Amino acid sequence: MSGPDSTANRSPQKAGSGAILAFVCLGQFMVFTDVSIVNLALPSIQEGLDMTDVSLNYIVTAYATVLGGFLLFGGRLADTFGRRRLIQTGFSIFALASLVSGLAENGPTLIAARGVQGFGAALITPAALAILTNTFAEGPERNKALGVWGSLSGIASIAGVILGGVLADGPGWEWIFWINVPIGLGAALLAVRILPESRAEERGQFDSFGAATLTAGLLLLIFTLGEATHVGWGTFRTIGSLVGVLVLLTAFIVIESLIKSPMMPLRIFRLRTMRVANISAVLVFGTFAALFFFASLFMQNAFGYTPLEAGFAYVPLAVSVAAGAGIASGLVAKFPPRNLVMAGLVLAVVGLLLMWRAPADGTYLVDLLTPFILLGLGCGMVFVTLQIAAFVGVSNKEAGVGAGLINTSQEAGGALGLAIIATIAYSGIDSEMAATGGDPELVMNVQESANHDAFLSGAVLGVIALLVVAFLMPKAEATPPHAEDDDKNPKETDLAPAD
Repeated sequence: MSGPDSTANRSPQKAGSGAILAFVCLGQFMVFTDVSIVNLALPSIQEGLDMTDVSLNYIVTAYATVLGGFLLFGGRLADTFGRRRLIQTGFSIFALASLVSGLAENGPTLIAARGVQGFGAALITPAALAILTNTFAEGPERNKALGVWGSLSGIASIAGVILGGVLADGPGWEWIFWINVPIGLGAALLAVRILPESRAEERGQFDSFGAATLTAGLLLLIFTLGEATHVGWGTFRTIGSLVGVLVLLTAFIVIESLIKSPMMPLRIFRLRTMRVANISAVLVFGTFAALFFFASLFMQNAFGYTPLEAGFAYVPLAVSVAAGAGIASGLVAKFPPRNLVMAGLVLAVVGLLLMWRAPADGTYLVDLLTPFILLGLGCGMVFVTLQIAAFVGVSNKEAGVGAGLINTSQEAGGALGLAIIATIAYSGIDSEMAATGGDPELVMNVQESANHDAFLSGAVLGVIALLVVAFLMPKAEATPPHAEDDDKNPKETDLAPAD
């Protein structure tokens, strides 16, 4: 990596690196908790606001779609206008949108407020990750910091499920949103005392057309993938939307190749490790998004768990994610990222295959605990290592773009994987359910079969990710000093892993 941003564009460090890490991880935890916190509260929200089943789905997708669509835009804004400033703005927007969400008296208001929440989250995440990579020098220090950061993605998603169930069954569903208000506003005020300000050294004219085409393309892509499960892949709506995505993203590439100050410099894709890390993230997060979705259904439909019981059943998985992240951050200085990602994927695939074989009349200790532990370890190892690999060779001045890119790969991958696996799992399920005649045992058999198909499909997707990493990711790469400062010819050099 290059040295820090220039003095003119970087304020003195306000606090120690430990305080900075804790602060940016708070932002990461809040953003990812809210991805899943509404899941177990949806029945309470539906009853309270008299919402239809169709509109209820948009409470989840509005947040995820806007978050995924604006991540790269948020990353470039952070590089251009200041990363601390973007974090403060993001926390403020997130808190106010959370307040409105809790006060909502009808479905459309809540859905709109969730979309605004997603926009605030899209400003927080890439700016926070860029500050983290600028605070910690490339090597063991950054690896440990990214280990903490990466583990929070999995832990926060699971914590969100548990917390949503507790709050919905306790003080009421409104509190899953209101709890964010004091945290978000407090963080916005505290940022000035903790975080240094930093931005890219060169601030050219902002790429408005590039930002518009890319953000519109990503929004349309993630929304289309999420809806394809419900409306079908072969419908005019889905096909037309995918054509629109292709047109928008093609226009973005053309714009970026022509203008002087692009939103996403295309040269960043010459960095091989970064490129493969992002491709792998799409596949990996598709696998794990489907796992969390179908495991929740499996525990409730096949094992008869209540939503709250299903939430607490995830606790060993969350602990295993943290353990896997710690293992990866400690080993990444001794072993190439490729090896660690492959090891994590092997654990995840084995866990999914065990879930595939779990019977509906099984028990948690015998049939679910072991796969959950394996999946958690694999998830933590892969998340952390891909985060580290995604920044190999990325200069400090483009840290926001790198952060936005890896987070976008995660969000888009989650939407894509869930859409594909759900399509496979639910293929023909309507006719199968009709044939049961309402018999509870037959209904459970159909649900068990659908979930098993999902776990097997997730394992196949994990194997594809494993092959991509095995054959495309270099055994070891590092960027020689100042090589990335050559904007016209960024390079990476194969090096042996550090002792």
